[in-house]
Amino acid sequence: MSEQSIGAHAARRRTFAIISHPDAGKTTLTEKLLLFGGAIRLAGTVKGRKVGKFAASDWMDIEKQRGISVTSSVLQFDYAQRRINILDTPGHQDFSEDTFRTLTAADSAVMLIDMAKGVEAQTRKLFRVCRARRIPIFTFMNKLDREGRDPLDVINEVEDVLGIQAVPMNWPIGQGRQLCGVYDRMYHVVERYGGHSGITIEQTAGRDDVLRSVAGSLYDSVCEQLALLDGAGNAFDAEAVQAGEQTPVFFGSAMNNFGVRTFLERFLELAPAPSRRRSGDEWIEPTHPAFSGYVFKIQANMNVAHRDRMAFLRIVSGTFVRGMSVWNDRMGKEVKLTQPQQFLAQERDAVDVAYPGDIIGLYDPGVFRIGDTLTTQRGIVFHELPTFAPELFGQIMMKHALKHKAFTKGVAQLCEEGTVQLLRTVQTGDLILG
Repeated sequence: MSEQSIGAHAARRRTFAIISHPDAGKTTLTEKLLLFGGAIRLAGTVKGRKVGKFAASDWMDIEKQRGISVTSSVLQFDYAQRRINILDTPGHQDFSEDTFRTLTAADSAVMLIDMAKGVEAQTRKLFRVCRARRIPIFTFMNKLDREGRDPLDVINEVEDVLGIQAVPMNWPIGQGRQLCGVYDRMYHVVERYGGHSGITIEQTAGRDDVLRSVAGSLYDSVCEQLALLDGAGNAFDAEAVQAGEQTPVFFGSAMNNFGVRTFLERFLELAPAPSRRRSGDEWIEPTHPAFSGYVFKIQANMNVAHRDRMAFLRIVSGTFVRGMSVWNDRMGKEVKLTQPQQFLAQERDAVDVAYPGDIIGLYDPGVFRIGDTLTTQRGIVFHELPTFAPELFGQIMMKHALKHKAFTKGVAQLCEEGTVQLLRTVQTGDLILG
């Protein structure tokens, strides 16, 4: 396939991760994006476990029981002539290494902040990883329908704590019980909040017509805040956003679908297409004619009935075709890529062709490792994945001697998935998991 054709397909892709502190509403936002994309018909939330409706991105039993994300999942759908790849990552610090590796496969990030709590510890930690990679970061201020902090205070906290310029793309008209809507500062559009009765969008030539009727008693204070932003706030700079130095900020409520569709559409306008990756001293562009990609995650038992194992591959360049043979530099030999899959969390569909920016799953009989580079051109080797020293240690012992084979296999599988690191004591050879 020609470079021009590959470039056209790559330009349609948007691959991003959602980062946040636990309970900021990340899984709920993910579900609503899937709902707007037509990938699901009914959005589940973390509250849905009481009625048996779970979030599509939470497929493990423990995720359904506790209403949290434990493992990163991949969700793919089409919207507005774009192919969207969402990397839904765990917010809890216990699973942060999985999140760090997954972020290397993203071209941009959506940072979710609870309006009542502001910038929290895990958000800061994940933000630093994104900032180090200099990828664009888009901010969604969530839970606007609840009583929270003053929006200006939260904006200032983002700038002071994270050290990044924040540019409100829209501005709330009240919040909590007084929430009336949001005003789009770029397009002069008022998105009226109707609670459960629905959302309407009204065009306004200025601030005084529709805005006055929507804001009511809040009109003066909203105009004062908008004037302050116009006079002393940061001006939107597309180049600064692409460099990760400025974050566009959107307000809304994922639980009530308020502001989510607008955010998705604006995000798709501003977010970057798949970016290049470094191989040694060379940059591999998405339009490079050779196929290349790297394994950033391995997950076992996604289908419990078949005890399967999938390797998640981020495509960097070229065109993937089912059944193709590629070179694995670590193994020093060619492997054939059969049974490729595309995901909606646990659900999968066979894929025949994929392009730069796509995330595909490869059936893994135990040959792939996290960090493997797969390519049709020898010499391309990506070194994208970070490794970390363990923080917690525990000795592990085999309970039943007759199950030594299963025990060894299980420990090896955990190590290959990147869940733990295996250490041995020098004198006795005891197994220590880090």
